[in-house]
Amino acid sequence: MQFAVFKEDIQGETRVAAVPDSVKLLLKNKHSVLIQSGAGLAASIPDAEFQAAGARIVPEAGELAAMADCILRVRPVSTDDAGQLPEGKAVIGFLAPLRQPAIAQVLARRRMTSFSLDAIPRISRAQSMDTLSSMATIAGYRAVLLAAEHLPKFLPMLTTAAGTIRPAQGLVLGAGVAGLQAIATARRLGAVMEAFDVRPAVKEQVKSLGAAFIEIAATENLEDKGGYARQVSAETLARQQSLLHERAKLADFIISTAQVPGKPAPRLLTRQMVEDMKPGSVVVDLAAESGGNCELTQAGQIVRHHGVTILGPINLPATLPLDASRMFARNLATFILEITNEKGFSMDWNNEIFTETCVTINGAVNEKRRTS
Repeated sequence: MQFAVFKEDIQGETRVAAVPDSVKLLLKNKHSVLIQSGAGLAASIPDAEFQAAGARIVPEAGELAAMADCILRVRPVSTDDAGQLPEGKAVIGFLAPLRQPAIAQVLARRRMTSFSLDAIPRISRAQSMDTLSSMATIAGYRAVLLAAEHLPKFLPMLTTAAGTIRPAQGLVLGAGVAGLQAIATARRLGAVMEAFDVRPAVKEQVKSLGAAFIEIAATENLEDKGGYARQVSAETLARQQSLLHERAKLADFIISTAQVPGKPAPRLLTRQMVEDMKPGSVVVDLAAESGGNCELTQAGQIVRHHGVTILGPINLPATLPLDASRMFARNLATFILEITNEKGFSMDWNNEIFTETCVTINGAVNEKRRTS
């Protein structure tokens, strides 16, 4: 198959869907790769490196689209984006079919075959294809650096001629990939950490990174089959907020990462909680794009309220474009090899990875994939 990689046209997007190593991997497996000229420049990858790896450089986007069998994207595909894609082609990217169910109908009307990277199942053999986890790793790392940048104190304990400086106290909400990376990064920088998650199964992971785990008794099952957190009941949420209110008062910084697939982010930090935090405290809300875990979060903005700084960063992976592109591209290339063969797409409906990620096939909506 002939895969095409475009220069991302969204402002602030610096990543690219292929890197020289992933190009070599696809070529080794009898595929070919077309790269729009300049696609990798924002990630510090010049055209010459793609050419050396065996990719063909195409100057114009229109020419590239006409030549491609399948378009590879970094940015999530919106319904508006989908309406602009060439008819009859294939596309692989973040489609978010749970959050925007209409996208499947748009792609089907354009007779497109499509696969959604955010639907890769959480099974052992799919870990090497999990772009969401790779990007969450970067987001968790960068979140701590942002907190440190805005915090008016050191993270580590320091013994100085002016006396001993106590370490910063950090709280992570949501111990998924981003949360665990945030814990690990903060601990490396010397902060004292604790973490909260509704899933008891992550307790050992949190403790293994040197953080304390905040537990709350719950009578309901708070984890779905894929290992993601479920939306909690009003009763459980009330108990959570009472406990978190007390922990937030002690924190110098909070990294919130809690999200539920296909749902708005759970509201964990209320206005009152923020107002009861210490002056100079920092909240970094990684769920800003899906509504935020903090009541005061504004996506893409810095809010200051009662002496507390609330950051709502978006697209943090794009702030580390080279490594983010390397991770994304490797995951994507491995996924492509999983769902294709020498004739094209494998059409293997017994393969859970193929079935769950396929949104449309040959212009029809895939009715075999789970919708919740």
